[in-house]
Amino acid sequence: MNIDRTAIEAMDNRFRVNFINSLSGFKSANIIGTVDSNQHFNAALFSSVVHIGANPALLGMISRPDSVPRHTLENINNTGHYTINQVSSAIYRQAHHTSARSERHESEFEFGQLTPEFRDGFPAPFVQQSALKIGLVSKEIIPIKSNGTLLIIGEVQTVVIPEQALANCGTIDHQQLDSVCISGLNSYYTTHLLGQLNQAKKDQPVAPLD
Repeated sequence: MNIDRTAIEAMDNRFRVNFINSLSGFKSANIIGTVDSNQHFNAALFSSVVHIGANPALLGMISRPDSVPRHTLENINNTGHYTINQVSSAIYRQAHHTSARSERHESEFEFGQLTPEFRDGFPAPFVQQSALKIGLVSKEIIPIKSNGTLLIIGEVQTVVIPEQALANCGTIDHQQLDSVCISGLNSYYTTHLLGQLNQAKKDQPVAPLD
C-alpha cells in the first residue's frame, strides 16, 4: 500500500488527523500544569514533550496555533512557569479528560478528577497523582512558520521522582513508574523494557549494559 501526498490531502479530515498523528509512533503522555493570574488552575494533556538538551536541562513541547484561546500557552506566556506530569495507567482516563474543551474559569483538574499540588514554593501546580513531576521555567517560544504551531522550550528547575525509579547510571525506569504512551490522539499503551545496551562503538558488537 502506497499513500502519496495527493491521497493524504484527499482524506476525510478526521481520518487524516488520526493517520498523521499516528505516523510518528509512540509518544510520551504528560499533563501540563499551569495557573493564571486569577489563580485558575489549568491541566492539559500533551503528547509532544521532547528532549532538547541536557546542559542546560531543556525540554520542548508543541502548542497548537494560537488563532483560538490556548489556556496553557497563555498561562506560560503570562507566568513563565509550568509543570510536566507523567501519566500512568492509573490516571490515563483522567488525563484524557483534560483534553476536553473548557472555559477559562473551569479547571481541568476538577472535571478530570486530578489533584493540584504545590511543592517547595514552585508557582505552577503539579499533578499529585503523577509519579514523575517536573517544574520548568519558560525560556523560548518559537513560532513554526510551516503550520503556525509553537515550540515551547523550558528549563528544568525541579524534578520529583521516587528514589527507586532512578538507576545508578541516571536512567529513569519508566516501566517501574507505570508510564503510558500515546499513539495518535486517543490510543494509550503500557510499556515493556526490551533491554538496556552499552554505548555503541563501531568496532565492537552491541552488548547489554552491565
